[in-house]
Amino acid sequence: MAAITLVHGDITEQRVDAVVNAANSSLLGGGGVDGAIHRKGGPDILAECRQLRASRYGKGLPTGQAVATTAGKLPARWVIHTVGPVWSSEEDRSALLASCYRESLRVAAELGARTVAFPAISTGVYGWPMDDGARIAVRTVQEAGGDFDELRFVLFDPPAYEAFDAALRDS
Repeated sequence: MAAITLVHGDITEQRVDAVVNAANSSLLGGGGVDGAIHRKGGPDILAECRQLRASRYGKGLPTGQAVATTAGKLPARWVIHTVGPVWSSEEDRSALLASCYRESLRVAAELGARTVAFPAISTGVYGWPMDDGARIAVRTVQEAGGDFDELRFVLFDPPAYEAFDAALRDS
């Protein structure tokens, strides 16, 4: 069973095999985690994302799916891009959020990654309530993250860290 750890910090500074990017479906960068990864990782990430758009993902990466690129100048080997769902009070999209974590782990395993760092997917501008997002993330990673050395949640602010810490303690 993989060690699950929490870090209060910046996901672009994590020395891991793979960093998960909370991407938008265009794969061409954006705000939040996505923008930070593209800015700090440099143009190689965007170049590979453009190649993916020109080939397999002409209409964009579907919500809940994951795909890998180089990590460019980041201290990781790969970036695994996944598109989280926008939170809705009228439709349960929990399965799509869980799929982001599960598919990211599947891609990481295919790459041979042993350590993976995750952000709190969909909990920023996509509006997912932090406590629920943390619960889904922790549960999914515990269920799907068998053959890794470390699965790390990198939380940008204290409220996010506290939510993930509570979810981990309650699991």
